[in-house]
Amino acid sequence: MDTTLAMPLLIGLIALALAFDFLNGLHDAANAIATVVATRLLSPFNAVLFAAVGNFAAYWFVGLHVAETVGKGIVDKDIVTPAVVFGALIGAMFWNVVTWLKGIPSSSSHALIGGLLGAGITHASFGAVESEGTIKTIVAIFLSPMIGFFLAMSLMLLTSWLFRGMGPRPANSTFKVLHLVSSGAYAISHGGNDAQKTMGIITVLLYSTGHLQGEFHVPGWVVLSCYAAIALGTLSGGWKIIKTMGNKLTKLNHHSGFCASTAGSVVVFGASAMGIPISTTHAITGSVVGTGAARRASAVRWSVASRVIVAWFITIPASGIVGALAYLLTRLF
Repeated sequence: MDTTLAMPLLIGLIALALAFDFLNGLHDAANAIATVVATRLLSPFNAVLFAAVGNFAAYWFVGLHVAETVGKGIVDKDIVTPAVVFGALIGAMFWNVVTWLKGIPSSSSHALIGGLLGAGITHASFGAVESEGTIKTIVAIFLSPMIGFFLAMSLMLLTSWLFRGMGPRPANSTFKVLHLVSSGAYAISHGGNDAQKTMGIITVLLYSTGHLQGEFHVPGWVVLSCYAAIALGTLSGGWKIIKTMGNKLTKLNHHSGFCASTAGSVVVFGASAMGIPISTTHAITGSVVGTGAARRASAVRWSVASRVIVAWFITIPASGIVGALAYLLTRLF
């Protein structure tokens, strides 16, 4: 491909990818801050500022394994074209906007994976799919909320036993501090996993248009711009989803908020280390529900949880269909 001719298109697609990254931060702001807002540990503005700083801080704490998986482990990097990238981004952004308007905490990550698969398969059939990366990503859809659920439940039971002799006031003060620290850790893990999906998309776009001289690697400017975009998106908030995560699923306090954030961050950091583009939304939702179930089953609003789960199952197919249609639209020009 003539890279000079492709430059205007390249710039436009990079801007679209960064817009998706911004929207990802906006959509997923609730992941890191819903618990601190619901428990009034931080004001909404301070909470989103806190989470945005954590998102960007991932630059110094998290490797680039997820970016590599998204860039070359879902769809064969050698069949990717600007039209495939366009389809992937439109599919993901469409689903993000729909679920954001409905206040449903769905997965931006899996919306992007769905869009990429839909556009890639439409372009080069099912042979374009990289089975290893795709399978481990799909398996994580089911495992991440389950691991978060049981880990959060276990933390609730363990910490209740460890602090059983402490009075309510000192225990609450201790959990306030622990809750803030764990929320910061989750904000870092969120940025470290979610921003890298966009890094992978931009990198495979640069690779496919000949701007990486045939070697797949994530340029430093891509890393910084993606972390900045998701941090700015988080700073813009996502109040409808924050309300669902912080209030509608179960009643939270500093104890349960700490357990949920800790469990979620363990799941997301672990997935990032293995290069799995996990859903941070799935991880924290499962963890929040786990804290409620540790008290009693009736503490969880299962009707709300079931609505969230339905969104999880249809995210990849829905964004995949839109991604395929967006790709086909480019063939008209």
